[in-house]
Amino acid sequence: MPNHTKSITDLKVLTWHVHGSYLYYLSQTPCQWILPVRDDGTAGYGGRAGHHPWGDNVHAVPANEIAGMDLDLIIFQSPRNYNDDQYSLLTEAQRMLPRLYIEHDPPRKHPTDTKHIVGDPNVGIVHVTEFNRLMWDSNACPTYVVDHGVVVPRWVHYRGDLKKGIVVINNLQSRGRRLGADIFERVRQEIPLDLIGMGAGEMGGLGEVPHDELPEFISRYRFFFNPIRYTSLGLAVLEAAMVGLPIVGLGTTQMAMTFQNGRTGFVHTDVDWLIDRMKDLLHDKSLADQISYHGQAHIARHFNIDRFARDWSGLIAHVTDTGMQIQHCDVEAVPVA
Repeated sequence: MPNHTKSITDLKVLTWHVHGSYLYYLSQTPCQWILPVRDDGTAGYGGRAGHHPWGDNVHAVPANEIAGMDLDLIIFQSPRNYNDDQYSLLTEAQRMLPRLYIEHDPPRKHPTDTKHIVGDPNVGIVHVTEFNRLMWDSNACPTYVVDHGVVVPRWVHYRGDLKKGIVVINNLQSRGRRLGADIFERVRQEIPLDLIGMGAGEMGGLGEVPHDELPEFISRYRFFFNPIRYTSLGLAVLEAAMVGLPIVGLGTTQMAMTFQNGRTGFVHTDVDWLIDRMKDLLHDKSLADQISYHGQAHIARHFNIDRFARDWSGLIAHVTDTGMQIQHCDVEAVPVA
């Protein structure tokens, strides 16, 4: 039964460590986050691992102790969480608690006809972009959208004095066309580009930069290039725009609705057109500064961490108050103009 007496700060929400940066931003929602931990390297059980400054509301709990906890909400973040972990980790009573599934990606098997793994109408699916919700067949499940929220150090400012573009993608070579490895190779024949991220050295890149050092590192570059054909709106893109880097990228998925050409960035499906815009930015610092100013203001309005935490607080309060009867939610993120 729902508990109407608890405040948001008292609610205990179980989730898994699947995407480190997203989990850190999610933990800015002021409930008590319970992360199951195993010491055998099992995916999703890393707890407070990583370089993020986890808050006191993030609790790493041995996996074998989860069944004895008084939880309020379960949030799945991967097929393994939903198919396996909930049965091996949770009691039958815990599996009757309010449950949500964060869908981080658009459908892979088929862009429009892929049925979501969640088919239980008592489990809400939280999409991270409107594009993802549009493309998934979410069965009879209630769906919600909470747009990303990011934060960068206030003292980091766009400089753009380095006449190069920067690309931030992990393992780009092995992830191939979907992440735009071929587009990156094509563009860097004409445009000076640096690549950072895990495995970047395989494509002549600079390697990995710790997340807390990334904003300052990329602030020197003239623009940020996103060659990805098909994925969710990347946190790295939003973090770069929050620093003030002009964004250049493929006008696919949610990117097309996030940046306005010539004002807050440049997006298109014509790579040659994008190359021309990169040349414009390299040759005209005043243009880069103009795009930086408007782009940063736009992202700060729509993808700030306070809005993200408010949206998640509202959704969590709604779901835990209504128990299993999830029908509608009025806390969707502010739409991007």
